[in-house]
Amino acid sequence: MKQNPIFPEKYHFLSGSALKTLALVTMLIDHSAVVFYPLLKTELFTLGATQVTVYYLLRTIGRIAFPTYVFLLTEGYQHTRNRKRYALNLLIFALLSEIPYNLIHQGTLLYRSQNVFFTLFLGFLGIWVLDRFREEQKKQLLLLLGLLVVAIFAKADYGWLGFGFILAVYLLREMPVAQAIVGSCFLASQRCAGLAFLPINLYNGKRGYIHGPVLKYLFYAIYPVHLLLLWYLRTRTIGW
Repeated sequence: MKQNPIFPEKYHFLSGSALKTLALVTMLIDHSAVVFYPLLKTELFTLGATQVTVYYLLRTIGRIAFPTYVFLLTEGYQHTRNRKRYALNLLIFALLSEIPYNLIHQGTLLYRSQNVFFTLFLGFLGIWVLDRFREEQKKQLLLLLGLLVVAIFAKADYGWLGFGFILAVYLLREMPVAQAIVGSCFLASQRCAGLAFLPINLYNGKRGYIHGPVLKYLFYAIYPVHLLLLWYLRTRTIGW
């Protein structure tokens, strides 16, 4: 039972599938804005000293994606029957996504940082270490530091903050208010990312409409496929 839920139980109407769809849609919005930035500079209005353009608005919406995916990762960790296979799936799609990720960011096959699947993979391993070695704190600390070093030197997306954020979301899973506050602090540099904790706290604990391996792997595959598609569309519209 979660302590002091942000919203009363009767308002928890979003299933895991609904959150996954929300994360997917906001990710597509975010990446489309990045790719087509030159076409999205139109100013909509001014908010204080900030000029709010179409690009700014879309990127703000897109910040919801990563925290939502992380929350779903922590839920997946707790409910999966095979953690080794779950981790392997994350690693496989991290590798499959690397070339599309490099193309979208650099236009070449090589790039200095790694895609977000690597961050999720390392975070999943970190959660596993927390559980597996809870009675062996020295070993736990050393392994977590090792994963953190990998995240930093591999330049995984969101870096050490992303790795720390995943651990924080998991450790505070029974304390939604603290989870939202601490999580928002971790992602303070990602404007409005903390808003993701609003739909997260409407989660009802149910799987929802996404069932079976086909839909499961389709949601995995959308990440590298959409990056390739966006890269192709950019080369045809903007020329780079």
